[in-house]
Amino acid sequence: MTRLGSTDLDVFPLALGGNTFGWTSDEDTSLAVLDAFVAGGGNFVDTADNYSIWADGNTGGESELIIGRWLAARGNRDSVVVATKVSRHPDFRGLGRRAILGGVDASLARLQTDYIDLYYAHYDDPGTPVEESAGAFHELQVAGKIRHVALSNYSGERLQEWVTVVRDNGWPLPAVYQPHYNLVHREPFESDQAPVAAAAGMSIVPYFALASGFLSGKYRTADDLQRTDRSRRFVAQYGSEQALAVVQTLEAVAAEAGVAPATVAISWLRGRSGVAAPIASARTLEQLPALLASATFELSAEARAALDAVSATVAVG
Repeated sequence: MTRLGSTDLDVFPLALGGNTFGWTSDEDTSLAVLDAFVAGGGNFVDTADNYSIWADGNTGGESELIIGRWLAARGNRDSVVVATKVSRHPDFRGLGRRAILGGVDASLARLQTDYIDLYYAHYDDPGTPVEESAGAFHELQVAGKIRHVALSNYSGERLQEWVTVVRDNGWPLPAVYQPHYNLVHREPFESDQAPVAAAAGMSIVPYFALASGFLSGKYRTADDLQRTDRSRRFVAQYGSEQALAVVQTLEAVAAEAGVAPATVAISWLRGRSGVAAPIASARTLEQLPALLASATFELSAEARAALDAVSATVAVG
């Protein structure tokens, strides 16, 4: 287990992403994946109020609804660390006080709980003063609706602005920062946001740990990235020669160690400075064992150095 920032939250060093729930994973499959994740030692589930609005027929909140029904049915709320986010649901856009206060109540209802362990400002809202947003999050902490504050998808400059505002007001610092970060997408996080997060004592909980499946071993050529609507939408951005070279090295390391490429990719990320628990999603039960294995698999120094080197100059897009 690993501690998030300066909080009392001890989490499994892998967070289960809920973005597939109600989208590429139907409810029965989603519940089975959640059960298997907990049976494998997991206790950290990550979702957002807008998941998965992009799927045909969805309106947002489908993932939270499934997780809420699972928590209620299993009676395990106190043993699961639940993270969700606000700012992207169509009914609660942005990070104004009204959107935050309304958004949290809607999430609490869908999740069938009276508190959220980790509540994220999902995307920066440049049109709203940081003091208004941070103040609303602090209100929720005082009210007991959320335990800890977290931020995602901020620039280093805006992340520092939030830190400064809460320090000036005597409010708790954000506990976690969640960036898009993986073997083929190391920047701008490493140079821009990582120093600010480290100085503020935030834990890093990266999303797209497997680059939307690009690092799972099923994409080996540029043509593979055009096979499905999902790959064209989420994975094609990684289709550079440098990124494909990362996959080749990843597969070689995985073959030598006798584990899945996904296990290696997440283990590499888990070993990066400040990273507490990478987020990865399992669309099916069959995908979950490789993810769970990453929590205990340790790369050799030689393998880590090889992955560091091949991924250092990847340009996304």
